[in-house]
Amino acid sequence: MPGTLIVGFDKTEASQRALAFAAAAAKATGATIHVVHILEWSPYSFLTAQELEERHKRRTEELSRAAELIAPAIQSLEAQNIAVTSDVRYGHAAELICEIAEQKPDAQIVIGRTGGFSVARRILGGMALALIQASPVPVTVVP
Repeated sequence: MPGTLIVGFDKTEASQRALAFAAAAAKATGATIHVVHILEWSPYSFLTAQELEERHKRRTEELSRAAELIAPAIQSLEAQNIAVTSDVRYGHAAELICEIAEQKPDAQIVIGRTGGFSVARRILGGMALALIQASPVPVTVVP
C-alpha cells in the first residue's frame, strides 16, 4: 500500500483516534501521513479596507494557532519514525481534503467518526459523510 494517508486533524478525540489508526497503518506499510487542518473561511466580498486589513490579521493569527495545534501530532509521528507532512488551509474542509487527495499518489483519507443530528450523521459524523460522498480516493472512518 505505501502511499499517503491523509488525516483530518483538529485535536478532537475523533481526530486523535484517526491519527492513531493512521500511525499504526503507516508503521505496518511504510506509508507517509499527511496531517491536514482546515480552517473554515467564508469569503466576504463587501468589506471596507479597514475590515479587510483586520480580517487578514486574524487570518494570519489563526493560521499560526492552527500550526501550533497540529505541531504535537507531527512531532509524535516523527518520534515514531513515521514520514509526515502537513497542511493548514482555509476553506471548506471536505472539498480541500478531496483536492489534497487528488494531488497525492496512492492516497487514502483517514477520518474520525463524530456525532451529529441526522441518523447518518449520528453514525458517521458530518465530515466523514461528506468525504465518503465526494472523495476521489478510499476513505477509512475510524470509530
